[in-house]
Amino acid sequence: MAVTLVEQVAGQVATVHIAGTNAAVMSNVLSIFNVVGDVQILSLVSECYTTNDATASTLQYSFTSSNTTTATLSGASSTLASLTAGYALILQAATALTTAPLISSNNAGVVLNTNPRGIRVPTGTVKLVIGVGSTTGTWKHYIRWEPLEQGAYVAPAF
Repeated sequence: MAVTLVEQVAGQVATVHIAGTNAAVMSNVLSIFNVVGDVQILSLVSECYTTNDATASTLQYSFTSSNTTTATLSGASSTLASLTAGYALILQAATALTTAPLISSNNAGVVLNTNPRGIRVPTGTVKLVIGVGSTTGTWKHYIRWEPLEQGAYVAPAF
């Protein structure tokens, strides 16, 4: 899934793109998005589609550049144990790339997006770091991004 939007913020027009993955079980170092060129990540959301079991999995977003250098995009979330369909996590870039993703308070999936600045990444791959063990439930992932150079794009890895 890929969508292009035109947003106007403070009188500036910007092209914003959205991409999403299929639903899948989350496992450690699972690639979710491939990045080509310099882009700015504006939002990164993971949504539970089928219920997890009691495994106390955690989720952390990371990025591996084309030169194989890995950087964290977030800290680890709190436990995903027993979350039901509809729960969502959102990347928060408060003041550091170690801030944990925020989990919605219920399965309505409503969660505050507090990422006003975005995160600049070059060519590489957005991945998941799953602590404790793979999830049993399936999750979809969505990214909202803008290109920082001509021809840059983000595509789902699966």
